Amino acid sequence: TAEIGYWLGEPFWGQGIAPRTLAMATEIAFRDFDFERLQATVLEWNDRSCRVLEKAGYELEARLARGSFKDGVVCDAWLYIRLRPPGTSSLGI
Repeated sequence: TAEIGYWLGEPFWGQGIAPRTLAMATEIAFRDFDFERLQATVLEWNDRSCRVLEKAGYELEARLARGSFKDGVVCDAWLYIRLRPPGTSSLGI
């Protein structure tokens, strides 16, 4: 399992850059490393980041109740995952 994350400056929002780049990084991670699972955590109020993950093929797996602390506030977080496609291996097997 590996954690994946991203950040994009506001002037570049809404151009499809984040989902495309996340999808490419995900494919590279599965191709070049032996990860079975990639995961990302999103603060409950960050709907845009949830959409980025969903567009890149990630699925919501869990709500982490009071799982994060940001700017002095305890909040829930969403755990998104993407699993290695069946029948693929970074080892060429």
